[in-house]
Amino acid sequence: MISRRMCGHKNCYVKICKSGLLLMLVVSLVINISFIIDTRQKLHQQTGAVGHEKGDIVHTVHPQADIKPSPALRQARVEVTSSKQLVAVKVNGRNVYLNDGFDEDRGIHVLVLNQANLEVMARKVFDTYQKNEDDDMLRFLSNISPGRIIVYAIKDEGTFNLQERSRGELLRLGSESAPLLHWRDTWAFIARHKKGGLGESYGESKELTQWAEPAILTANITLENNNGVECASWPDTPETARRREFCQKYEGYGAVCSCGAPEPLSFTVKPLEVDGVLDVPVTIIASNRPAYLYRMLRRLLQTSGVPVDKITEPLDVTRLFNIRGIQHAPLGQKNARIAQHYKASLTATFNFFPDSGYVIIIEEDLDVSPDFFLYFQQTMHLLDEDPTLYCISAWNDQGYDHSCADETLLYRIETMPGLGWMMKKSLYKDELEPQWPAQDKQWDWDMWMRHGAIRKSRECIIPDISRTYHFGSKGLNINPYFQEIYFNKHKLQSKPNVRLKDVDRMTSEKYEVLVRDLIKGAKVLDHSKDPCAEDFIPKTDDSTYVMYIQMKEERDFETWKQLAKCYKLWDLDVRGFHKSMWRNFLHGKHLVLVGVPASPYSDLKPDNVHPIFLQEKKENKE
Repeated sequence: MISRRMCGHKNCYVKICKSGLLLMLVVSLVINISFIIDTRQKLHQQTGAVGHEKGDIVHTVHPQADIKPSPALRQARVEVTSSKQLVAVKVNGRNVYLNDGFDEDRGIHVLVLNQANLEVMARKVFDTYQKNEDDDMLRFLSNISPGRIIVYAIKDEGTFNLQERSRGELLRLGSESAPLLHWRDTWAFIARHKKGGLGESYGESKELTQWAEPAILTANITLENNNGVECASWPDTPETARRREFCQKYEGYGAVCSCGAPEPLSFTVKPLEVDGVLDVPVTIIASNRPAYLYRMLRRLLQTSGVPVDKITEPLDVTRLFNIRGIQHAPLGQKNARIAQHYKASLTATFNFFPDSGYVIIIEEDLDVSPDFFLYFQQTMHLLDEDPTLYCISAWNDQGYDHSCADETLLYRIETMPGLGWMMKKSLYKDELEPQWPAQDKQWDWDMWMRHGAIRKSRECIIPDISRTYHFGSKGLNINPYFQEIYFNKHKLQSKPNVRLKDVDRMTSEKYEVLVRDLIKGAKVLDHSKDPCAEDFIPKTDDSTYVMYIQMKEERDFETWKQLAKCYKLWDLDVRGFHKSMWRNFLHGKHLVLVGVPASPYSDLKPDNVHPIFLQEKKENKE
């Protein structure tokens, strides 16, 4: 009766039904939410937040994968595997990344995928077993545009030097397991960069001597229509077209793809004081390290005298800067492949510029000094004037922060340093190209060029302070530890417009006079003292000093190798000498070391001075 009065026949009945259905829907929604939350908690426990039973493979299907997508949304299935010897990433069943094999590429593998199509835009490996690699990872991540899909996976071991700061940043990016990771754990994580995690799997190692079982993660990723590079503020110019094309394919280049303040891609060439631009082609030897190439090019293109129209290098990054790019089919494996790459690049450069009599060769992992091209402009004539010269190099193997001091000084040496160097076309076309090692020969190109049968006793000119700096810590023959020990403390000349001294005295005969005059005027050090002692070289004046070391014949480097170790110089092999004599600076003093009796300068040794001998230390094998 009350119902009829309030509702009035049919209307009332309909409202009661609707109210009942609404109540049932609310109850159902609460039950479903509870079920999803409970499922997520169970999944989190199963993925290793509280560990796993030994022998179990950690296989996580992210909850998104169980939700039927809306017909309006585009989705793709991403599978990630992290294990002792494998990192693999698949998109819709297709391999987009596969790194298999033990004893290489240890650490955290990072892939950046385009959020619109899941194409790979960048891939990096950070050996976080080594010091400072996690800092490199954070720097890389800081240059990634928000919204990109990032895949993380550990291969072998990736936690030994993963510091709290890095773990905290991964936690902020959406990882729940980052703070828990420890020795030989496996881990796979997918995130929408700076917008939260999309899935995670974690395997725990139960013993120090064992690796965790593989962590396998599967997630459905909702694709976005926006690929992240449609910046309305970019002007409608050819440079913007190049920028947009590049930013649709590549990531990790920071402000290049910034909408608000993009980095410039064109630079005004600063002329040299004499002759404007150095009219010599520059060939850049690059491999699959585009971030290195980008850093190097930005600096090179802002260096005074750069011949922009005569730079040749591999493609991709070249298009961004609108300079000449070349491409050739890879031949050979490992060292042989690199050697063939050098040969193909040099041949192509001289084909492009048949009238050029010289070429400058520079690798993608080098910074250059402000006077890089001025340095070559002042020295290149020596290659024509002196047939005993092999090359002009911008690099001093012994030029560390503590062992070089004079930016105007040049040396002649019997070794070929590379790392930014010039040679004559005639040397390459008449001698090197016809006998270049075949693709089936595992020669390092630089070791081959240093071989006595190829170098033929010719020498190279080098500066006291290098005009290049080696920053690349990843490559076939380089790793972060090697970079830290042998390259990080190399000094790079930082002044512009440096005028070199005694350039015309670098020809063979004149240099001999220069060296003999230098030794005659030098103060002889006290040879009764320990040469590795702090007070061996006086700190009271700016004199040039000379020391004589035992060197029975020109290949007797026993004493030199011990001195190189205690002076913290290059000690892996013997470099930087001229006729069994070395020049460098220690404690700010110009020091000449003469090998006796191997060096022709031995006749300048006073009779009462006994050459210093340091015996090679034998390793204790007990």
